[in-house]
Amino acid sequence: MRVVAKFGGTSLGSGDRINRAADSIAAAVEHGHEIAVVASAMGSTTDDLLDEIKFEADDRDRAEIVSMGERTSVRMLKAALAARGVNALFVEPGTDEWPVITNDLGEVDVEATRERAAKLAAELDGVVPVITGFLAQNHDGEITTLGRGGSDTSAVMLGNYMDADEVVIVTDVEGVMTGDPRVVEGARNVGRITVDELRNLSFRGAEVVAPSALSYKDAALDVRVVHYQHGDLLTGGTLIEGEFHNLIDMQEEPLACLTVAGRAIRNRPGILADLSAALREEDINVDSVASGMDSITFYVLEDDSDRAEAVLHDRVVADDALSSVTVEDDIAVVRVTGGELPNRPGVILDIVEPLSEAGINIHDAITSATSVAIFVAWDDREETLGIIQDEF
Repeated sequence: MRVVAKFGGTSLGSGDRINRAADSIAAAVEHGHEIAVVASAMGSTTDDLLDEIKFEADDRDRAEIVSMGERTSVRMLKAALAARGVNALFVEPGTDEWPVITNDLGEVDVEATRERAAKLAAELDGVVPVITGFLAQNHDGEITTLGRGGSDTSAVMLGNYMDADEVVIVTDVEGVMTGDPRVVEGARNVGRITVDELRNLSFRGAEVVAPSALSYKDAALDVRVVHYQHGDLLTGGTLIEGEFHNLIDMQEEPLACLTVAGRAIRNRPGILADLSAALREEDINVDSVASGMDSITFYVLEDDSDRAEAVLHDRVVADDALSSVTVEDDIAVVRVTGGELPNRPGVILDIVEPLSEAGINIHDAITSATSVAIFVAWDDREETLGIIQDEF
């Protein structure tokens, strides 16, 4: 099996941890696997270096300075592997084997990187390359970086371009957990999770794998997250499944928009749960929910709007914190879903601007980490769908 193993800063944060990493790599090699290693800077080295730049430095000089963390890590890990009899070499920008190339805009040159990565993969038989994560090199030979989470990006990208069977992210967490173990009791490891689930969690604070890295994952490439204390690169942790697909979808049936207003809503714990439960009791499915300072809006199928209005009106009458409920029919929703959306600056503008130019009024827009839902008048739905399809 061909594996790209990425070791994060915590997993290389001391000599003992470097030894532990080298032991796990050597064991995998001994079992006949082809291993390529991506190494982050030891501990908090990169942040420490950035903190010490107390002077004006251009991007090129800053990249050269922060690269020293990864350059040190690959030398340490290569030496530890050599001490175990493993034939290893460190690979950094400037070496003949270096794979990650960027263009003049600082973006990954896919064609050049894929070609170099394939060449490096062909040399895996009998040798373990230890590659600096986070770093790249442009066509002029200058150091560039891949941004936040760049080592994860390096690993998954190289796993893809080197035709690896699996990418293993070795870090300081037990994979994806059911909750934060520092906050909730009984949190346990999630054995499997999809890229879409993980990306939504990542953009809400649970950054187990950098979201930018997952865009390089395809369906054939397994990605797994394991704790550095686990000791076995090939088992355990959380398996990340699937790949991102861009999808543009239009709701086939018209929706109704029901807005409950009340000046005390924002200070009323449980009000959303109470209203949702009331709709659930009547078997009314809620398509989407939006909230404001003094209102909560529910989108339901238009066929259910009369019943939904009656249910919500009963709650308004019974609750002094609520003032009224209004209904608007003939609403359409077009959704754009895709793992690339968070990496596309101005994505909301790319949707809103052409709709505005076409004279289409946007009733509402609801976003998540990987999707944008645009609500418009039912009569505008086909034109809205066409405009959004043209943009994406």
